[in-house]
Amino acid sequence: MEKYKVQILIGSESDREVMETSLPYFEYFEISVDIMVSSAHRNPVQTAEMAANARKEGYSAIICGAGMAAHLAGACAAHSDLPVIGVPLSGGIGDGMDALLSTVQMPSGVPVATFAVGRAGAVNSALFCARLFSLSSPEIHEKLVTFRSIGSKLPVK
Repeated sequence: MEKYKVQILIGSESDREVMETSLPYFEYFEISVDIMVSSAHRNPVQTAEMAANARKEGYSAIICGAGMAAHLAGACAAHSDLPVIGVPLSGGIGDGMDALLSTVQMPSGVPVATFAVGRAGAVNSALFCARLFSLSSPEIHEKLVTFRSIGSKLPVK
């Protein structure tokens, strides 16, 4: 199977637990994933470089999980031509509403696909990658068909 690799960037170490809920889904679809911490505010140069070099590093998509001001996905989209997916996380105003609005309000020409706040968004970001990659991978497509046929849940081992 052609290997796909996803870069998950989190704004801080405290975001890891939520974003790791996506890992069993990436594993099921045999999509490699690397989780790295890089804040759009605290590490702007590093974040820009990571996004700009993601394609050269073999990544097929970038997922950004961040709370509060949540500019991480937008910063990555500004520096990469890969699909960028934003997962807003709670921690600020309205239990993540601030992060949702910061992530979804992108200017024309700098797209970020934005998912639900928190765990559902983390899981759906993995599933979105599987759907995206299934366009060119029959193996991932077959697993996606099976996943959907059993109620969009991971098979019991």
